Amino acid sequence: MENWTKNDIFLHQLVKEPAIFAQATSNIRKANLPQMEVSSAFGKFLYLLAKMRGAKRILEIGTYYGYSTMWLAKAVPQNGQVISIELSERFLNIAQENINAAGFSNKVLLLHGDAAEVLSTLVQDKTEPFDMIFIDAHKPSYPQYLKLCLELSKPGTVICGDNIILDGELANLCNRNPKAENLRHFIEELGKLDLVESTALQTVCAKGYDGFTISLV
Repeated sequence: MENWTKNDIFLHQLVKEPAIFAQATSNIRKANLPQMEVSSAFGKFLYLLAKMRGAKRILEIGTYYGYSTMWLAKAVPQNGQVISIELSERFLNIAQENINAAGFSNKVLLLHGDAAEVLSTLVQDKTEPFDMIFIDAHKPSYPQYLKLCLELSKPGTVICGDNIILDGELANLCNRNPKAENLRHFIEELGKLDLVESTALQTVCAKGYDGFTISLV
C-alpha cells in the first residue's frame, strides 16, 4: 500500500485537480497575492454540487483569480454559463486570463463592479433565474447579497455561502465587528425564510477552521 499523507488521501486520490487550475494558483502565489481562493477540495465540491443539480446557469459573487469560477465552468454543459462578479479590476483581468487558458471563455461572463450594485442591475434587467449561486465576497454584505440573490432564484436554486465560521468567531457573541455581526444576521435571515431550506457545515482544511451554508429554494 502507498504511504499516504492525510492530504494525499483527499487531494491526490479524490480531487485530482486539473493541471491548468494548479498552474493558476501557482502563478498567484508567485505574485505574492493572498490565499483567498477556495481549496481544491471545496472547488471539487462546488463542481459536484453543480453537476448533481444539473446546473446550466450559475451566478458567482466574488471571482478573485477565477479558481472557483473554473471549477463551476467545468461543471456546466457547453451551452451553460457562469456569471461571476468581481470588484477588483486587477483580479478580474487575471481571472479572465486564467479562464481563457483553461478553455472556458465561451462559458464564463465576468462582470466588474460592486456586487450589490451589479446584482441590483441583474434584478432590474429581469435576468433569467440561476440554477446555482455561490457567495464568496465581502462578508458584511452577505445579508444584502442574500436578499438580491433570492430575486434571481427559482424553485430548485441552490445557494451556497462560503466563509461563515470566521475561525470560530461567528459563535463569539462578544465579537461585534461588522463581519461577524452581519454573518450572524445572514444565518438568521436564512432561518426565517419559509421557502428556503438551509443547513451549515463546518470544515477544517488547509485554510483552517471554516464552514459554509447551503440552501435550497
